[in-house]
Amino acid sequence: MAVARLPMTESAEKAMALVASPTEAAQAAEKMLRKRYDFVPLEEAEVVVALGGDGFLLQTLHTMLDGVGIKPVFGMNRGTVGFLMNEWRIQQLGERLAKAKAVSVVPLAMEAVTVRGDTICDAAINEVSLLRETRQTAWIEVSMNGRVVLPELVCDGVLVATPAGSTAYNLSAQGPILPLGANLMALTPISPFRPRRWRGALIPDELKVSLRVLDPEKRPVSATADQLEVRDVARVDVRVDRSKALTLLFDPEHALDERITMEQFAV
Repeated sequence: MAVARLPMTESAEKAMALVASPTEAAQAAEKMLRKRYDFVPLEEAEVVVALGGDGFLLQTLHTMLDGVGIKPVFGMNRGTVGFLMNEWRIQQLGERLAKAKAVSVVPLAMEAVTVRGDTICDAAINEVSLLRETRQTAWIEVSMNGRVVLPELVCDGVLVATPAGSTAYNLSAQGPILPLGANLMALTPISPFRPRRWRGALIPDELKVSLRVLDPEKRPVSATADQLEVRDVARVDVRVDRSKALTLLFDPEHALDERITMEQFAV
């Protein structure tokens, strides 16, 4: 986890881009901000202000990974949960950006090979998940760096989560919460049937996790990297991609690393 501060300069506001979810609340907030501050196109920005919920923030980050260019993102919650977002306030936006705590988030790289032989690659900021497509359970072989560690996992699915995503789907599947600086991935089964007592593993993030579907024709499985779904996969490889590290900005009193730590005490 990297921590930094944006410089306190008048030009900080001039280098801001503004993006907003299509929801009514986000669109209303966008109009208010555009009346009060100057914004530049996304391609010219030094920092991006995103209005919406966690899903829209992930969409914004994927837009950067897909070619717009990686820039720090300061999200403000105009959605529902808003775990990755700051509090919505119209006042003192430039000052908030100047004082913001920068947290580095490293995505996963997914390479999925379908039954037809197609290869689809994408990034995942939260998790890569595999799920059965029919009523029949999935049969999945788990390997790390080419070594088989679980010959047959019979389950509804399995996921590989980043520390940033460990409080999302991973936590709902009874996976562990990972501190941002842990240099680990969570490998978490979804409704495992066999091995019955296996509840997952913590994987050093320098390893590659390979998930091979043992009977893809009879027991089809889909793979999802955040918001991209690939149907009928035969094998999925997952690794950390440090070359595409992203930066999220937070008000110092609401930083993501502290939120993740406190989530362990939520009841």
